[in-house]
Amino acid sequence: MKTYSSKDAPLRVFGVPFFYEKQNFQRLPAALRDLLGGSMEALGSRCPGARIGFRTDAAEFTVSFKLKSIKPDVGMSIFSCQAINVMVGERQNARLLGLVNPPNYETLSAEKTFYKSGEMEEVTLWLPRNEEVEEVTVSFPDDATVEAPTPYRYGKALFYGSSITEGGCCCNNTNNYIALLSRWLDMDFYNFGFSGSARGELAMADYINDMDMRVFVLDYDHNAPSAEHLQKTHEPFFKRIREKHPTMPILILSRPDFDRDPAGAASCRAVIRATYENALAAGDRNVYFVDGETFFGKKDRQLCTIDTVHPNDLGFYRMAEAILPTMQAILDSLS
Repeated sequence: MKTYSSKDAPLRVFGVPFFYEKQNFQRLPAALRDLLGGSMEALGSRCPGARIGFRTDAAEFTVSFKLKSIKPDVGMSIFSCQAINVMVGERQNARLLGLVNPPNYETLSAEKTFYKSGEMEEVTLWLPRNEEVEEVTVSFPDDATVEAPTPYRYGKALFYGSSITEGGCCCNNTNNYIALLSRWLDMDFYNFGFSGSARGELAMADYINDMDMRVFVLDYDHNAPSAEHLQKTHEPFFKRIREKHPTMPILILSRPDFDRDPAGAASCRAVIRATYENALAAGDRNVYFVDGETFFGKKDRQLCTIDTVHPNDLGFYRMAEAILPTMQAILDSLS
């Protein structure tokens, strides 16, 4: 057998800021986590949306990983939070081969062998959402060919927002709206969703401004404690990004959980829409808006969340379908 770590070519890590410089699976540097405070120490250390890609003709391969910690999530299972999802095949039509997951909340490591055809195929490992990953290794038979993954068709979109952005609460980490858009469009991305903690801080905007991104998605409505908070932070955050990236497409979203508090959601949406309309009035032709009230459709909206707030798989699927036409248009404008 031959074994590669996540740091070894030809394996390639996606979705982790500065992975090859920092050699870890953290989204935020320690200094920024300290500055933002609160739960950002834990949230900035984990990295939802992290992926490892490769191509192989191996008929079997073994995936192993170790976490630095593990703890229950009230709204999501180990399969959702602490598992690696193994997807095989061309990204836009990939199939779920299975999960690698700890058996309980006491074990920090997991290992599983997977079987596929002996043909050369794309493999993408979607890493755990909720915990800091310490190491990942993949083992192959000695005679297997292992190659670098196919590059994504579209460069990175960075999504900044709430626990919904982060993926709460789908049953698998490949089923949130960002993951769906990524697969449907063959688009690379960074997930900067921070549960309860993304509130439009300008220090975060400054960090994001240094990221390698072609599209920015502003999606923290749900985390704002009030319309007044959004009034103070939303447009300044947008403008800070726009100053550094004068022509980059920016997509603005409002919250999907509109029905829980229609009046409050409408007040926040008005603030968010004002950011969009003010940008248009100033001559910005690379700003877009999609109304979160439309995300769950008109029929059986109550089936789209687990708790009136966080989307389940149906809710995320409908969100992705609603955002898809705009995101496709944005990406087409860049090609």
